[in-house]
Amino acid sequence: MTVQKRLTRSREKMIAGVLGGIGNYFDLDPTIVRIAYVVLSIASVGFPGLLAYIIMWIIIPEEKLY
Repeated sequence: MTVQKRLTRSREKMIAGVLGGIGNYFDLDPTIVRIAYVVLSIASVGFPGLLAYIIMWIIIPEEKLY
């Protein structure tokens, strides 16, 4: 039986744990994901970075402790 990965907000967070959770889900360093997100948000006028982050904060559940 395989364990299915689930996208959750990380408890090791800077603000809300959204980008840390995305990094963990894709097995990437969360710092790299955070830097890429900030660069993409600043470089692209058409990418509403803050709004997308807030929406992900609301939608993605927080990681549970077992």
